[in-house]
Amino acid sequence: MSILFLLIPLAMIFVGIALWAFLWAVKSGQFEDMEGPAHRILMDDDDPRIPGRKAESPDDKPGPPPAS
Repeated sequence: MSILFLLIPLAMIFVGIALWAFLWAVKSGQFEDMEGPAHRILMDDDDPRIPGRKAESPDDKPGPPPAS
């Protein structure tokens, strides 16, 4: 029974810390845009990052010449 004198205040402190962390997250904007990152990762960039660079074809690869 005496353990309750320790566990109840400890639980109240834990709830207070959790509530503070939640309110801090809401206040700092952590929950502003929940859909944006999920949609952003699905967007496919088909444009090349380096303009003017062509795709390699099998003939362009260095290596030994074909045997004749």
